[in-house]
Amino acid sequence: MEDDSRSEVSLHVNGTTHRFDVDNRRTLLDALREDAGLVGSKKGCDFGQCGACTVLVDGRRVVSCLTLAVAAEGAEVTTVEGLAADDELLPVQEAFVRLDGLQCGFCTPGQLCSAVAVLAEHAAGWPSAVTPDVSPDQPHRPLDADEVRERMSGNLCRCGAYPSIVRAVLEVAESEGVNG
Repeated sequence: MEDDSRSEVSLHVNGTTHRFDVDNRRTLLDALREDAGLVGSKKGCDFGQCGACTVLVDGRRVVSCLTLAVAAEGAEVTTVEGLAADDELLPVQEAFVRLDGLQCGFCTPGQLCSAVAVLAEHAAGWPSAVTPDVSPDQPHRPLDADEVRERMSGNLCRCGAYPSIVRAVLEVAESEGVNG
C-alpha cells in the first residue's frame, strides 16, 4: 500500500534545488531549517503572527510557518540567506545595519524579507490599508512612514527597533527612486 502522507518535493531555494521526501503536513519553515539547513528564518510564534519566519515565494512574502512545503513546489523561494548576491549586502540590509534596525537580531531575517517585498509592492503601485485613494487614475504616492508601518505590521520586533526599521526602508525607497 502506498503511503499518501508523504511526498517528494523539489524546492528551488536561493538559486539551488533541494529535493526532499517530506510529510505532507511539513511546513516550509521546517523544510528550510531542518532539511535544507537554512536557519536564517526563525521559528517565533509558529502561528503566523510574528513574521520571524517570513520568506519570499515567487517574490511575495509568506509566513513560512503556515505554508506547507508541498505548496512551494516549483516556486522560487528566497530566504534571508539568498538576499545578498556575491557577498554584497542589499541596500536595505546596509540601511538596517547603519541605522540600527536590528537589535537582538531574532526578527531581522523576517523583517528584511518583508522590507524587500514592501519596496517591490510599493514600486509596483500596490496599495495598502492606509493608502488614502486607491483609484487607478491617482498618481503614485510616495512611500511614507505610515505606509511602511502598515506594510511591515506583520513583523513584530520585541526589542522595539521599529523607528529604525521604518527609517531604513524609507531611506532605501528614496535612494532607489521607488519613492516617487
